[in-house]
Amino acid sequence: MQAVATGAPRPELKEIVVEASRALAHLDADRIEELAASCQALNRDLPAMESSGRAELIRQATEANQEMATFARVLEATRANLRVLHRLREIRMGHSGYGDGQVRGWTDLESAHGNH
Repeated sequence: MQAVATGAPRPELKEIVVEASRALAHLDADRIEELAASCQALNRDLPAMESSGRAELIRQATEANQEMATFARVLEATRANLRVLHRLREIRMGHSGYGDGQVRGWTDLESAHGNH
C-alpha cells in the first residue's frame, strides 16, 4: 500500500493501524513513514471532509478501536525498548549516571530484593 494519492480510495483505518503495528514490530521504518504520510493526509483532509466522509471515518475508527489499542501497546513497548537501548549506549560510553544519585545502583536494587 503506497501513500494515499489525492482522489484515490482510502484504505480502511483498521487496515492502516494493523499494518502500522506489523511494520513497527518488524522495525520497517520505510513502511512506518508511508503509513504516517497516509495519516497526515487524512488529518489534513479532515476539516474539508463532507459529513458523509466524517461518518465513514467515525465508523472506521469504531471498528479499528481494538487494533488502535494494540498499536498503542506495541508503540509503548517500542519506546521502552528504545529507552533501554539509549541507556545501554550511555553506559557503554561511560555515562552510567549510577554514581551521581540519578538512579539507584544495581547493587541497591539487588539488596532490596534479597539478591546478593
